[in-house]
Amino acid sequence: MNIVINLNKDPGITSHDAVTAVKKLLKVRKAGHAGTLDPIATGILLICLNEATKISSLLSDIDKEYIMTAKLGESTDTYDTEGKVIKKFEISNLKFQIEQIKEIIQRFTGEIEQIPPMYSAIKVSGEPLYKLARKGIEIERKPRKVIINSIEILSFESPFLKLRVSCSKGAYMRSLCNDIGNALGVGAHMVELVRTRIGQFSLENSAKINELHHKTTSLYSIDAALKHLPEIKLEGDNLKRAKNGNPVKIEQKSGSAEAKDFQTSELPDLRTCFIRLKDPEGRLFGIGKVSKGSIKIERLLKL
Repeated sequence: MNIVINLNKDPGITSHDAVTAVKKLLKVRKAGHAGTLDPIATGILLICLNEATKISSLLSDIDKEYIMTAKLGESTDTYDTEGKVIKKFEISNLKFQIEQIKEIIQRFTGEIEQIPPMYSAIKVSGEPLYKLARKGIEIERKPRKVIINSIEILSFESPFLKLRVSCSKGAYMRSLCNDIGNALGVGAHMVELVRTRIGQFSLENSAKINELHHKTTSLYSIDAALKHLPEIKLEGDNLKRAKNGNPVKIEQKSGSAEAKDFQTSELPDLRTCFIRLKDPEGRLFGIGKVSKGSIKIERLLKL
């Protein structure tokens, strides 16, 4: 069973707990997730089984979409409801107009710098930040560049602001919530988060743990899970070289790839990208990376 599961995670459990539950239910030996969800968050958690664990990082890199509900007027040390309130503001300060909020949140679109929360799994000198935070230790965190593709206001019923956010990998919704609250001058923390999309994976095609045996739309082959990547069919000596883990030389002309013994599907840009490697019959056998005129074999799959 080498598949990717589009799981709709329940609130109150960690991503690790969700993986353990799926492993037990489906009786698989190896499983992992692609992109962590906080315990309070729900929605899409991609779980990779057996050989599919080799592609988890490629799935983590895909853009994501969330629906986030922020409570204005209160800041917490974790930036969400799990933490303690460290600052409160008068309710009278929450009389915002939608246009005012729109103006503020536009500052957070595009490429921005974001400081990760102390309560996160990021490691400093080998220790996760959340363990230091639990000891009452706060350290300086370097800002990270992330991309917020868009932010849409879905509703505002004071003090609750609901937003739809599309973003790149690495963006912390809790930090975004906290930063927006500070920019509004009243603080904020996240009270609800739903991950509604990861690339092609949608909430509509996901399944709860107890639905996995009959909701097949939530199950993806490795090939189907990676359909956002271009593919190349290798033949002859190039196929043998690739299956032995050796690089395959290519020539690139006008954005396409050309070489003896292999065929390409539509490849708009092969300057540097990951690609699916297939045999002449179209069977996936590995993942390659195109760089400097050759295909480097990144992962071989036993399918």
